[in-house]
Amino acid sequence: MDLVKTYGNIIRKNLETHPVAARRMINVGLSLENLRVQAFSDKRMPKASKELNSLAVNKIREGLKTPEKTAWTNLFTPVELLQCFDLNCLSVEAVSSFFSGFTIEDSFIRYGEGKGLAPSLCSYHKCFLGSFFSGVLPVPKLAVTASTACDANFNTFRLAGKEARLPVFYLDIPGIRSEEAVDYVVRQLHALLGSLEKLTHRKFDIDLLREILQRENESKRLYLQFLKKKAKKAWPTTLTLQMYELFATHLSIGTEESLHFFRSLCKEIDHMPDFHGKRLFWVHLIPFYHPVLKDALNFSDAFQLQGMEMNIDNTKPLDLKDPIRSLARKMIDNLYNRPFEYKEKLVLKAVQHTNADGVIHFCHWGCKQSIGGVMLLKEAMKKAGIPFLILDGDGIDRTNDTPGQIKTRLEAFLEMIR
Repeated sequence: MDLVKTYGNIIRKNLETHPVAARRMINVGLSLENLRVQAFSDKRMPKASKELNSLAVNKIREGLKTPEKTAWTNLFTPVELLQCFDLNCLSVEAVSSFFSGFTIEDSFIRYGEGKGLAPSLCSYHKCFLGSFFSGVLPVPKLAVTASTACDANFNTFRLAGKEARLPVFYLDIPGIRSEEAVDYVVRQLHALLGSLEKLTHRKFDIDLLREILQRENESKRLYLQFLKKKAKKAWPTTLTLQMYELFATHLSIGTEESLHFFRSLCKEIDHMPDFHGKRLFWVHLIPFYHPVLKDALNFSDAFQLQGMEMNIDNTKPLDLKDPIRSLARKMIDNLYNRPFEYKEKLVLKAVQHTNADGVIHFCHWGCKQSIGGVMLLKEAMKKAGIPFLILDGDGIDRTNDTPGQIKTRLEAFLEMIR
């Protein structure tokens, strides 16, 4: 960690005066991280996890090295359509998380605030915009975002698009489940496809989309199968690797790389020993940098992370006969686009599916959808007799952390379920 901080400090010195040089240093650091994991990682790390690490790191590297082939997105953008045009997808959360991994997130956050961003804005968005304003994050081909879950996305992308004269596409996803709502989203997706054809000078291939959705369906099936096996088996993991799964389940879902990863998961877990400790299910984002959480949960023999609800926000198979309409339904049916009662049922089902002994809900500072529903979820878990812990903090900003509070609550909770 000291080496990472030292390298981060060198990058930090170049952020404002030499942003392109800082970007190159970040890319070099990502390459070194790939080598480190492959050659010098913890021996307990499964091979599939190394594969996942490479998938995530390489996606960020591609976004920094080839912005002309990259699209900014959020986690709920229909990336399947963008893949049809050979575009790499990077979300606000992914970019900011990696900058936090370099311990330079605070510099970008302060830079963004210096440009007029409100201190109350989500730190993921402030870090993302700060990295863009500073010139470290290059301008991509386009940006596509959806209204699902986070109301900051539209404003963040609108501001960045105006500043960079970047084509930005907004997908308005209704909260009502009806055929009229599906029709409304379908029209938006067709309009997006028309714009993508003009921007990339490529023709949309619906058969290619069907291939992508077929891989996505198989990936989801394998992932649910893996989670079921994990109810008994040991699977050494870390907070960071749990977050990396969002690349496979969202930003790269439907790609050959993601499908290969899910196949590796299911194959490798069959050879793992049984797990005899306590199992935990995580809700919302994970502050992967947090020393207290890392010490307690990373590669732990006593406590195992079974999964997080963001990775199973929609596991229904997609209809290959009508792929555009099926994608529209997927977006409308997403966990974060439905009444909170649906989240209660999904988390409860996931706890039972993975044989979890308790639930940890992290309330990321500034995230209204998470904080607003946490007491409802707590009450639902209480009725089901499932131990439930609420942690408050910041997903990436170390300067906005509450280490003492998290340490006290976590230790008491783990002792209780032990």
